[in-house]
Amino acid sequence: MANTSQRSGLILLVLTLAAFMASLDVFIVNVAFDAIGDDFRGTGITDLAWVLNAYAILFAALLVPAGRLTDRYGRKRGFLIGLVLFTAASAACGAAGSIWALVGFRALQAVGAAILTPASLGLVVASAPPERRAAWVRIWAAVGALAAALGPAVGGVLVEASWQLVFLVNVPVGVAALVAAVVWVPDSRDTSITRNPDLVGAILLASSVGALSLAIVQGPSWGWTSGRTNAAWIVTAVTLAAFLLSSARHPAPVIAPALMRVKAFAWSNVTALLFTVPFAAALLTNILWMQEVWHFSAIETGFAVAPGPLMVPPFALVSARLARRLPVGVIVSAGCLLCGLGSVVVATQVGATPDYAGELLPGWLIGGAGVGLALPSILSAATADLPASQAATGSAIVSMSRQIGTALGVSLVVAVLGTPTTYDAAHTAFQHAWWLLAAVAAAGALSAPLMTPAPEPEPAPAPAPAHPAAEAAS
Repeated sequence: MANTSQRSGLILLVLTLAAFMASLDVFIVNVAFDAIGDDFRGTGITDLAWVLNAYAILFAALLVPAGRLTDRYGRKRGFLIGLVLFTAASAACGAAGSIWALVGFRALQAVGAAILTPASLGLVVASAPPERRAAWVRIWAAVGALAAALGPAVGGVLVEASWQLVFLVNVPVGVAALVAAVVWVPDSRDTSITRNPDLVGAILLASSVGALSLAIVQGPSWGWTSGRTNAAWIVTAVTLAAFLLSSARHPAPVIAPALMRVKAFAWSNVTALLFTVPFAAALLTNILWMQEVWHFSAIETGFAVAPGPLMVPPFALVSARLARRLPVGVIVSAGCLLCGLGSVVVATQVGATPDYAGELLPGWLIGGAGVGLALPSILSAATADLPASQAATGSAIVSMSRQIGTALGVSLVVAVLGTPTTYDAAHTAFQHAWWLLAAVAAAGALSAPLMTPAPEPEPAPAPAPAHPAAEAAS
C-alpha cells in the first residue's frame, strides 16, 4: 500500500513539475526584457515583444488540437514529445546569438508547451485514484497559479546572474522530469476519438493573431495607413475568415461552432480575452516602468512584482464564497473593475523619483485582488453550461482565449509606449498605456454579466391531488 501511494505521489510530482515549468515560462521572461535588450544591442521594444508574443500566439493556437492528438495517440507519448521539445528549445534559447533566433526558439518552446500541458492534465486525470482525482486536478491547477506568482521573482534572481539562465534553468528540470516520466508515468488514451484535429485551422488562427499583433506593434513605426500595415490588416481578416470557415466544415475543429452558441461559454471567452489584455499588459508595463524609468535591477523588479500575484489566492477564496450569494458575472465584473482601478491608481501616482511603496504598490495590490476575484470565476463559469464530455475542450478553449489576450495586451503596450527619449515623454506614454488597460478592463466588466450560466430549471410542481369523486370513479 505504501509503495502504491509513493508511486502515485511520484506520478503527480512529475506531471505537475512539467506543467509548472511550462507555466513559469509565460511569466518569467518579462523581467529579462531589459537584460536581453542590452545584450542584443540595437534591439528595440518592438522586436523584444515577439519574445513574448511568439510563445503566446503559438501556445494559444496549438493547445486544443495538441490536446486532442495526445488524447487519441497516447498521452504519455505526447507528454514525452512535448517535454523533449520544450527542454531542447529552452537550451537553444539560452544559446541564441540574435534576437530573431531567440524568437524562433521561443516558438519551438511554445509548441512543446502546447503538447505537454494538455497531455499532463490528461495523465493526471487518468492516473489518479478515483477518490483523489478532484484533489489531483486542483493540485495541478494550483501549481500553475504558483508559477504565475513566483515567475517574476524567480526571473529576477536568475537575470541578476544572466538572462540566459531564465531559459537554461528548464534544462535540468526537463531532463529529470523526462527520465522520471519514462519510468513512473503510465500511458492512457481516449479510444472514442477517431479523427485528427483541425491543424490547418490552428495554423490559420495563429496567422491571424500574429498578423494582428504585427499590425499593432509595427503600426507606429510603419505608419498606420502604410502598405505594410494595411497588408497585415488584410492578412488578419483573410486568415480569420478562413479559420471560421475551417471550423464550420472540419469534423474536429479548434473551436466547435456549437460550443460558441452556448451563451455562458461564448461570453466567458470574450471576457477571458478582455480580462487578460490588462492582466498581461499591466505586468509588462509595471516591469518596464521600474526598470526603464526608475532603473530598478532585475532582482528588485522581480520581488517588487511578487506582492500582486500573492493577492490572488486569498481573493480567489473570497470569490468562491461570494459565488454562493451573487451571480458569477457580477463577481467577474467587480474583479475587472478592480484591475482597471489598479492601473488608474498607478497611472495617477507614479513620478520620476522612485517610491514603490507609496506610488506603485497600492495599485498593484488592487489589481492583484481583482485577478483573484475574476480569473477563477471565469474558468469555472465557462464550462458550467457545457456537457461533461465537452468540459475539457471548453477549458482548453478558454485558455486559448487568455493566451490571445496576452499577445494582444503586449502588442498594445508596445504600440502605445513607443521609444520615448525623455522622462516627460515616457511618463505620458506610460500614463496612456495604463489608462488604455483600464478601458479594456472596463469593457471586460461590461461583458462579464453576460457570462453568468443559465439558472438550473425549477423542478416541475407535483400534480394537484385528484378530487375525491374522480378518484372514486376511477
